Amino acid sequence: MRHAFLLGEEAHDIGLSRSREGYRLHIDGQELSIKLLPGEAGDWVLHSGHAVDHLAIATTGDDTYIHLDGETYHLRFEHALQRLAQMAEGSTADSIKATMPGSLISLAVSTGQHVSKGETLLVMESMKMETTIVAPRDGVIAEVAVAPGQTFDKDAVLVTLEPEAVVE
Repeated sequence: MRHAFLLGEEAHDIGLSRSREGYRLHIDGQELSIKLLPGEAGDWVLHSGHAVDHLAIATTGDDTYIHLDGETYHLRFEHALQRLAQMAEGSTADSIKATMPGSLISLAVSTGQHVSKGETLLVMESMKMETTIVAPRDGVIAEVAVAPGQTFDKDAVLVTLEPEAVVE
């Protein structure tokens, strides 16, 4: 069965099927043979082709955090109906919300600042892992709702965007 997942801000079609050797990971039309085994230090060992990687995995609800080679990746299950609703909305989302409870580590923007899609807005910490939140589209920061060190709940509004004024 295939599902939609967000890796960072990018949507991917991902599926997993069994094979004689372990599993097959299907990502955006490509197939990769893998084995994921528990490691000795509480981590996981991923065998993919001839590569062997050690990774840490933390899961909360629809969110999975994978720490690999010094980087943390945020993988989020996206329900098919939610994905369709977001597609109908387009990229006009104005409220950037917390994907999990956490605290603000650093803030990279201020009210009135122009941002481009993919630009870092802030860095938050949750479950001892840092996550960088980026702008989902071009716009102007209308409001920053959190301050460094402040804690917040899941779905709390962190930053609000507004469209850039059109100059005629």
